Amino acid sequence: MGKSSVTIKEKIGYGLGDAASSMFWKLFGMYLLFFYTDVFGIEAGVVGTMFLITRVWDSFFDPVVGIVSDRTDTKWGKFRPYLLFVAVPFGILGVLTFTTPDFSTTGKIVYAYITYTLMMMVYSLINVPYASLLGVMSSNPKVRTSLSSYRMIFAFLGSILALALIEPLVAFFGNDGENPAKGWSLAAIVFAVIAVLLFLCTFSWTKERVKPLSKVKTPLKEDIKDLFQNKPWWILLGAGIAALIFNSIRDGAAVYYFKYYAIAPETYNFLGSALSLTTLYLVLGQGANIVGILFVTPISNKIGKRKTFLVAMFIATLLSITFYYIDKHNILLMLLLQVLISMCAGSIFPLLWSMYADIADYSEWKTGHRATGLIFSSSSMSQKIGWSLGGALTGWLLAYFGFEANTVQTIEAQTGIRLMLSWLPAIGAFLSVVLISFYPLTENKLEEVTTSLELKRKGE
Repeated sequence: MGKSSVTIKEKIGYGLGDAASSMFWKLFGMYLLFFYTDVFGIEAGVVGTMFLITRVWDSFFDPVVGIVSDRTDTKWGKFRPYLLFVAVPFGILGVLTFTTPDFSTTGKIVYAYITYTLMMMVYSLINVPYASLLGVMSSNPKVRTSLSSYRMIFAFLGSILALALIEPLVAFFGNDGENPAKGWSLAAIVFAVIAVLLFLCTFSWTKERVKPLSKVKTPLKEDIKDLFQNKPWWILLGAGIAALIFNSIRDGAAVYYFKYYAIAPETYNFLGSALSLTTLYLVLGQGANIVGILFVTPISNKIGKRKTFLVAMFIATLLSITFYYIDKHNILLMLLLQVLISMCAGSIFPLLWSMYADIADYSEWKTGHRATGLIFSSSSMSQKIGWSLGGALTGWLLAYFGFEANTVQTIEAQTGIRLMLSWLPAIGAFLSVVLISFYPLTENKLEEVTTSLELKRKGE
């Protein structure tokens, strides 16, 4: 395989793009349900249904973006232009999503549907091309894993920034709880400005290198047919959805777990900062994600991507189940398990993105034409379907177990919240293990595919 010309600066530039996306994605995953129920003022069951409808619709918008970006041809390349032109709309809609209008309950529900749907569509318009960029920055599978690791490290750094600052910013702008709606809106503006700047850095610092073997544009019908006949794609799609359901339910339930079940001091001193237990739990999880990512490249280089995924998610399954049996006073064990689970769960995401790039190569090797955007859009689709199902399940389960916002919870509601941080997400984790065990692209097969494609490109 040829050596990569991807510089450290370019890897950092690529990573900054996911730092931008992840700030809002993490706020959506961990705080949006809470924002809607406890600040915005609509019921959990209504939010759960909205999440499902909105996100499933948007999931099917992702392949449209992938198809369009595959057929984009500009002086900046296929995928980079989207980073330039969609960054500002992304920031604006991020702010509107966390803004509470002075409407009736029905008006608020309509507003939430409109703003959140548009936000997710704009997220697709920038994130699908951003993800696809990985597939054309280098043809070397190991370099792609490195790029993917940089991406995920910066993604989790962006998440840590959001989680560490969101509650202090909301308190600061909202006059220490007197006006939480104002606090959330102004805090969102801070993150929006940062996100726009980071997206522009990614546009400026990256380069597209890998060109398709064939310059003839393939009919859309043929691209879709090839995708549906791609066995590794189906397997990775299912495993990705299952893994994201695991993360989504755990993330969404955490704020409720610590507000309504765990018994602990209101704040903890962590590295000189006073943090709520929820914030400490989430920030530790993001830090542990980064640790997992640091280990994933050397481990996957030694035992392969498939085996690394299997081991990580199987351990996460067992540890998640253990969470159910923790005493409500045992905060230290809660935090320890969060660190261990997050190390395992965090390690799979660079693997997923790298494996999608491998699937794009496999598809080109098998069919003779390349549809990077379409294949990567499926990864974004699986991400959103996983979060959709996880977010909807979180809202529905809260309603099913009798949750009522801002009041003392019944034993049934507390038990339900505990299940949502343990057994229920563990089902998703175990399903991802089962599915990925059938993934056929071994390291030897990838070596064959990559070598064959390089020889064909040199021969043209």
